[in-house]
Amino acid sequence: MLRYAADGRTLFFVAIYCSLVFVGFYFWNQLDVWMIVLLFIAMCNFSFFSAVMVHNTIHCPIFKNRTFNKIFQHVLSFCYGHAVSAFVPGHNFSHHKYTQREKDVMRTTKMRFRLNFLNQLFFFHRMMFDILRDENAFVRAMRIERPSWFRQYWFELVVFFLTQGVLLFINWQAFVLLVFIPHHYGVWGIVGVNFWQHDGTDANHKYNHSRNFTGKMLNWFAFNNGYHGIHHDQPGLHWSLLPEYHNRLIHPHIHPALEQKSLIKYLWITLVYPGKRLTYEGKPVVLPPKAKDADWISELKISASTLDLGAEV
Repeated sequence: MLRYAADGRTLFFVAIYCSLVFVGFYFWNQLDVWMIVLLFIAMCNFSFFSAVMVHNTIHCPIFKNRTFNKIFQHVLSFCYGHAVSAFVPGHNFSHHKYTQREKDVMRTTKMRFRLNFLNQLFFFHRMMFDILRDENAFVRAMRIERPSWFRQYWFELVVFFLTQGVLLFINWQAFVLLVFIPHHYGVWGIVGVNFWQHDGTDANHKYNHSRNFTGKMLNWFAFNNGYHGIHHDQPGLHWSLLPEYHNRLIHPHIHPALEQKSLIKYLWITLVYPGKRLTYEGKPVVLPPKAKDADWISELKISASTLDLGAEV
């Protein structure tokens, strides 16, 4: 049923998330404070992992059967904290097709704090309303362009809010600590990765357009999403194949500074000490003049982009 056996890990992570939700709600009154704290941390992490799985799924659906993929997007919406289909416009169409240009709603040049730590911390919150604006415009366009995607999007939203409402009714405290806040963390994290993956890179270069992180532990938990350059070059490539393709097609040509082994070390140097906002060549990042987001939706050609629609593939 799976297109790639490696997605057994995807289903395993989904099962862990759902099990943690069950444990938290069913045993809430029996949990000590330290247990709730540990459960909260686990839920934040697995909400982020769920966001990564959403990213993978809209690029490369995991099942051979389209109906199963549509159902799975409902399950992932529950784990992620929003309709999975909502990830399509901002990421697949805007960010991937117009990386770091004015049609990229998540371009890093929008961030202009002097303290680079704040650029990372508030990246999601700066992009949030722009992402929602384009999402709404895209959904309106899809009502005519691709009615089946439009229905899937709204069905995911309705089912998601119904399940959230049930959990809120059962136990509002557990809902806030174990579902609502972790969901916000997961979305903050998956949008925020754009900053450390692209800030200070060269969007016009064949190889130096993305920063890559090759640590084995990071990529096991993040489904090889540290290999970001090859993902941009071949977004439909399954996550399990990214290291192999990176080593063959990207590694021999990319600037060494855009291959980082440790994400933690990179973030410390970039955001904390010395905390300088630099290009991959070690020069200060020069920001272009402020510019409004350019419209990409009016010239959208869905018929030529069916591989970017998640379960509609």
